[in-house]
Amino acid sequence: MSRKTLILLAASGSAALLLGAWGFQYIGGLAPCKMCIWQRYPHGAAVLIGALALAAGWRFLPWAGALAALTTSVIGFFHAGVEQGWWEGPTTCTSGPIGGLSAEQLMEQIMTAPLVRCDEIPWQMLGISMAGWNGLISLALALIWIVAATRRA
Repeated sequence: MSRKTLILLAASGSAALLLGAWGFQYIGGLAPCKMCIWQRYPHGAAVLIGALALAAGWRFLPWAGALAALTTSVIGFFHAGVEQGWWEGPTTCTSGPIGGLSAEQLMEQIMTAPLVRCDEIPWQMLGISMAGWNGLISLALALIWIVAATRRA
């Protein structure tokens, strides 16, 4: 495949993931958590980088696209780990343990809890959550960006 075709494929992959996320949100009714939103920004950057790379042809841009795809992949894998309980997520989008809390402390935790929690899995396919799929697919997109960056034409 040519360099331009690879760039188009990688940028289109990020656009498709963004459209899918918006589809789950606006058509499927699955509101995103804070970490879900974080995963969207690098995809938007990758789409813009792809458009600029195709228009201007600057050699460094596919490397920037790879960095954007790797960024969202890392966030996706981290988010999947939070969902699985492998590690803690940001306190602003998860709930803490309730053991040993007084009734007042428990009520405070309930009242300050985020509306959409990052440590719950709202949808999964083949045992992999949306965050996990984003991590996997974005890693593949990063590899496509890297191949594009190393191509001469």
